[in-house]
Amino acid sequence: MFRVISLLLNALGVVLLGILGGVRLTMNTPSTVQAGAEFRVEVKLNKGDAEGFARFQQQLPLGLTAEVVEASKGNFSFEDQHVRFIWLSLPNDKEISLIYKIKVNERLMGSFNLKGAFSYISNNEKVTEELSARQISISPSASIDQNLLVDINEYQHIVPAQRPVTFLASAGAVRCIRQTPYPSGEGNDLAVNLLVSKGTLQKFAKIEEDIPQGFTAEAVDTREGVFTYKDNKAKILWMALPSDPRFVVSYRLIPDDGVGSATASIRGQFSYMQGEATQVIDIEQQNISLRNATATELDEIARAAAPAGRYADAEIISSAAGTGGRGIDIPVRYQDIPERQRRQQTSGQPAYNMQPYMLEPESGVYYRVQVAAGHRPINIKRYFERLNIDHEVRTERHEGWYKYSIGSFREYREARDFRIRIWNTSKANDAFVTAYNNGRRITVQEALMITNQQWYR
Repeated sequence: MFRVISLLLNALGVVLLGILGGVRLTMNTPSTVQAGAEFRVEVKLNKGDAEGFARFQQQLPLGLTAEVVEASKGNFSFEDQHVRFIWLSLPNDKEISLIYKIKVNERLMGSFNLKGAFSYISNNEKVTEELSARQISISPSASIDQNLLVDINEYQHIVPAQRPVTFLASAGAVRCIRQTPYPSGEGNDLAVNLLVSKGTLQKFAKIEEDIPQGFTAEAVDTREGVFTYKDNKAKILWMALPSDPRFVVSYRLIPDDGVGSATASIRGQFSYMQGEATQVIDIEQQNISLRNATATELDEIARAAAPAGRYADAEIISSAAGTGGRGIDIPVRYQDIPERQRRQQTSGQPAYNMQPYMLEPESGVYYRVQVAAGHRPINIKRYFERLNIDHEVRTERHEGWYKYSIGSFREYREARDFRIRIWNTSKANDAFVTAYNNGRRITVQEALMITNQQWYR
């Protein structure tokens, strides 16, 4: 009997370990530190089955600063009192060691708690493993007048948190220039080179190019960006941009029939984060040579580039204050249904007025649940009543489709739960979650990466 119970407990332990993915976190810090001095924090991460994009984060009280020692192939940052290690793809090692130094302001005393969280994506769900808090005491400095010492907890109220200076003043320096595609010398492929002049950008950025029909795209040099090609769109995504102020990335166009054309018309955008808003500029195409260009030549090309900043079909954007006519908050303009799409009365079918149902943009990152899509406008009320959907349905024109969605959620978990509810209570059994940033569609993965919301299992 005892053996049976033991086997059951062991089996249960294996199941629980499988559910949690085997992720374990431990932290090594001194229990007492000296004001005015530095101490090391070492976090051991056994990542189990976790892979792909991940983040480890800790928040430090004001009066403490951090400097990286070992990032284990992750990108380290210390901003707004947050220590962050971010990986686009976790290393293969089962155990990862993260080490950084904390400098303690010499006027501080008292104690504080240090905790953290490791977040990753598993089966398209956000998973967070919490690191238990560790209390650390600060021994006051003997060289500081006792009257000048401040308890670290009181210091949080005396010195309010300040946001770091942003790159608003230099956002106009951001450029992305495409060299006119040319034969690569490999068969009938065409080479595509793009110059990125990033100004003071450091973090999240993306190139997205519309590839013409008859071609596929393949990465050549992405400067550590993640390249994807799907549905005639080539994307290069960075969580951390290269350190060079200007750099060149490249890919090639491969003709589907092996013959192709000597020219190709490409349209694309370069997007990046400014504050909590996405900025988008058009990629400019010029008859220049980026092959083997020196840093000085790249600098001259970037400076000579004409002002950009047009995004999609936005009509007036150069007047955006503080941007110099360049990156701006995304202006979302949903087009009216063209007259030619109104059905003639002679066809025996009614002309549907879709305007009252058009989706309006919201600010920030949010999620909706898409329940249908089609190439033609429909009688929304009648159609979705048949699907037993009694929620307000809105539509938008996106990539040649009318896409119909419901709800608006700031948390992905809420949208996910609402999607399941729709599955269980309606006939729309293929509903799924979609993501937006300032009214512009982005992928759910992108939304999970750029949002500051709490992550849930």
